[in-house]
Formats: sequence, structure tokens, C-alpha cells
Amino acid sequence: MSFDFSLAPRVEEWRDRITRFVDDVVIPREQQAFTDGVDDALRMELQREARAAGLWAPQAPAQVGGGGFAFDEAAVLLEEAGRSLLGPLALNCSSPDEGNIHLLHMIGSPAQREKYLLPLVAGEVRSCFAMTEPPPGAGSDPGALRTLAAKAPGGWIISGDKHLITGALGATFAIVMAANADGSGATMFLVDADNPGFLIKGHARTIDSTAVGGHCQVRFEDAFVPDDAVLGEPGEGFRYAQVRLAPARLTHCMRWLGAARRAHEIALARSVTRSVFGAALADHGMAQQMIADNEIELAAARALLWQVAWQVARGDKSTESSSRAKVFISEAVGRIVDRSVQLCGGLGTSEEMVVGRIYADVRAFRIYDGASEVHRMSIAKRAARRARGDG
Repeated sequence: MSFDFSLAPRVEEWRDRITRFVDDVVIPREQQAFTDGVDDALRMELQREARAAGLWAPQAPAQVGGGGFAFDEAAVLLEEAGRSLLGPLALNCSSPDEGNIHLLHMIGSPAQREKYLLPLVAGEVRSCFAMTEPPPGAGSDPGALRTLAAKAPGGWIISGDKHLITGALGATFAIVMAANADGSGATMFLVDADNPGFLIKGHARTIDSTAVGGHCQVRFEDAFVPDDAVLGEPGEGFRYAQVRLAPARLTHCMRWLGAARRAHEIALARSVTRSVFGAALADHGMAQQMIADNEIELAAARALLWQVAWQVARGDKSTESSSRAKVFISEAVGRIVDRSVQLCGGLGTSEEMVVGRIYADVRAFRIYDGASEVHRMSIAKRAARRARGDG
């Protein structure tokens, strides 16, 4: 057995170009974006510049217009893009579009890829993924799905409420998860935003603020969709959800690892220049412990991420591995950013130093794509089954 962590020349080249692009083009836009908000005008402006720089959707297959990198190679590039909260948006590798691109490529019919996937990869449209529901509906427990899809002549009628649907405002279409009204599982549907039954009913005010289209309450009010709007096969929605969610957990890890690294870099620069009690902050023992812990957790998180991304790139479903990685990395990222705020002192809580904005945006990472507690429950159950010798 051999382990090789060297990067292919093309990966190194893109990594270095993404670093320069983020530093020179994206980061200078941050403060204005924090003040004015992140909208489609900013998205299109940044994406025009990314395309002009030849840096586009590195995670998407080349045959549909993306960079064509393997999943483990994308881990390097998405981390680099994630150094700015706006970086993944600029390179069209941000959530939820990135996950929807993967799902459409894997499950979509040729006609669906033509209509939805190609414009999405090109950045011509945005999308959303509508699965989470208000209580008592589906959240951490997908089995609680209450949105229903009833078979009708020539199609389906979808009815129900969703909430915290990222990017719904201004999206061109949604991938919707609904339980089959006859009890035969769940189905995924492609629903155009101009469908008369697709209604945005509200916009949650969350502590993060850099998602284009916000986090919306969406109602499907007897929304009729034709049979060809079914994504994949009827009744297979939960299986397809794992096709999307397992890799999406890891791409979130890639992007947020980059953000945590940026927060640490800012804090480290501050700690070597800020003089307190007669010495640089970095020379004080308590600060040194925080700096060292950040360095250790960044390295550990990256090593675990690369291992699981390597498994995915070689065709492993990696459901349990991605759960372990998601829990560890989401919590490590939170600790890294928290220490970075502390090292920066009062200014660390501000958007001026960016660290405060990263702190607010990263908190939800421990909840979406499966809360840490739910993943721990699943990991523990699998471990217990192995210990009993039954799986």
C-alpha cells in the first residue's frame, strides 16, 4: 500500500490561480457585499470575471462545461475558493447549486440535463433544493416528510410547506422532495419557479447573510408537474437524497475549511503585530495555545477530508465516512474560527476584519446536511452493529 499526497500539475496550477483570483478580485468586494448584501448582480459580476480568468466550476464535469476535476482534486480547489465567503459563488461551486449540479448529472435524464443542468453549470440560472420542512415535518428526520405528491393524469400534484430553502428567492427551479401520497416512498421533482403552485411565503432572518436568495419559506399549493418532471424514478427519492447529500457534506467541508483557514490567517497576522503587556500577542502562552490548536485542527481536518474525498473519487459511497468527516470538520471549523475571533479581540467580532462575518456564517454548518447529533447517532448504530457481528 502506498500513499501519495502530491498534486497533479493541473491541480497546482488551478489552485495557484484561484488563490490569486480570490486575493485580487474577490476579497476586495467583501466589505461592500457585507454592507449592501449578496445578490444576483454581485454574483453575475463575479462570475463574469471568473469565466474571463478561466476558473469555472472546477467540481463540475468537463462535458457539461465545468473544470472536470476528480472529487479529491476538487477538495484542494474548493478549499482555496472558500477563503472568501464570496469565492465559491464566483467560481460557481457554491451551495445549493453545486449539489444540484452533481445530482442532475448523476440522476437526470438527457432532456433534464439539457433544460436544467447545462444552464446551471453555465451560471445562467440559480436553483434550490427543497427538502426541509417546518415542524413537525422533515428536518433531521427525513422520515417525517409531510409534503405530498399525488399521481394525477399526465403528472403529479405536489402540496406542502418547506422552510429554510436556501436560494429560493430568484431561483429558476427547485429540486423538491415529496412523499408519495399512496405511501410508496418519496419522489424527487423538478419544479419550475414560474409554476403557479410554487409560492414563496417568507424569508427567514438568519445569522448568516451571504447566501444569494436567502433562506425562504416555500409553499407548494397544488402544484401540477408533468411526468417528465420526476427526477430519476418515482419512489426513489430517499436513495437519491444520499446521492446528493453525501458528497455535498464534503464540499461544504472543503469550502468552510478554506474560510476557517482565512480566519486563522487573519488572527495570526494580528497576533504577531499586536503588542500587549509589553510583547507581541503571539509571544504569550495562552495565545500560543490557541494558535497551535488552530494549526493542528486545520491539518487534521484537511487530512480527514482528503482521505474521504479520495474514497468518493474512487467510487465508494462513503456514507459513514462522510458522516464522520462532516461532524469532525464542522466542529473543528467552528473551534478554529472561534479562537480566531478571540485572538483578534473586539475587532474580531466585526465585519471589518471579516473574521466576525465568517463566525456568523459558519455556525449553521453543524446543523445543515445532518446535525452533528444525528450523524453521531448513525455512526454509533453502525459501530454497534459491527460489534454485534450483524453488519
